[in-house]
Amino acid sequence: MFKFKLLKQSGKARLGEVVTASGKIQTPVFMPVGTLATVKSLTPEDLGNLGAQIVLANTYHLHLRPGEKIIRKAGGLHEFMAWQKPILTDSGGFQVFSLSSLRKISDKGVKFKSHLDGKEILLTPSLAMQIQEDLGADIIMALDDVVEAGASKNRTLEAMHRTHKWLDKCIKSKKGKRQALFGIVQGGMFKDLREESAKFVANAKVDGVAVGGLSVGESRSKMQQMLDVVEPFLPTDKPRYLMGVGSPVDLLESIDRGVDMFDCVLPTRLARHGAVWTKTGKINLLNSKFKTKFEPIDKGCQCYACKNFTLAYIHHLLKEKEILGVRLTTIHNLHFLLQLMRDIREHIKRGTFSCFKTNFIKKFISKS
Repeated sequence: MFKFKLLKQSGKARLGEVVTASGKIQTPVFMPVGTLATVKSLTPEDLGNLGAQIVLANTYHLHLRPGEKIIRKAGGLHEFMAWQKPILTDSGGFQVFSLSSLRKISDKGVKFKSHLDGKEILLTPSLAMQIQEDLGADIIMALDDVVEAGASKNRTLEAMHRTHKWLDKCIKSKKGKRQALFGIVQGGMFKDLREESAKFVANAKVDGVAVGGLSVGESRSKMQQMLDVVEPFLPTDKPRYLMGVGSPVDLLESIDRGVDMFDCVLPTRLARHGAVWTKTGKINLLNSKFKTKFEPIDKGCQCYACKNFTLAYIHHLLKEKEILGVRLTTIHNLHFLLQLMRDIREHIKRGTFSCFKTNFIKKFISKS
């Protein structure tokens, strides 16, 4: 069960609705990342209170531990992690890409050694589908071959063709209709390859189209350039998902280029290092200047952290490595992004997105 409806556009920015087996999602949407079936330091209740509509879990890590069979026995990811709203699982392709010293790629799949115990595993397109079916997510991803930003054209071409072959195998291997399958556009930093890949995935029998292989070391302008290349060839009647992107400016720029869905570890990772977003940019709460700042992180913010605690208190918690400090910074950063997405959806609805984007970025980068 999966449907997408485009409700309105403001320029290329799209307001839409995704219907999954576990509920509806209003787009554009940011998906908090719950790598190990948990968004670090937060409960599902926290996520619900923040207004999260969907979370992402990591196929590679959950396959290694505790194993998809255990999760299936528990009733699937929704029951296992007590989250009844939609879930998206990645294919594991990006994690294998990041383990370059531990893997070998062929058309058959990716042979790699577990970073936990060195056990050798062959991840094939059919295995990626089987793992994700056992996990029971609402949206699952095809296996892809990811290359770094500086990869040669020959290596990028090889990876793109392999990604297309694997997509065909994923489509054939997928069982049942409950889960939606997204294909992934590759092509590195080469315009002609990106166009070719976008056309291929757009014509495949998939429920949505993801753009992968960005946010892998390239500049912001290069990422925007690649999005400009692929956008004309992406179907208008399917959701568009930009993988691994989550800074406020990148979200706005990508939505302005027709993207609907995003995920990234950035808000939670920054939070664990004491960094938080405000309307005028990013600040580091470990800085000693916050020791006597008896005001909220961001004036006017309605998150739990800002409504109840001061910069001085959160600075103290972080310095003392108290768990509550990380919880509060995580809550704030996710609230910041999820509220930004709510504001974006409202401005697309009103037809004022372009003006909102310009004003937000101008203010945000003024002190960043």
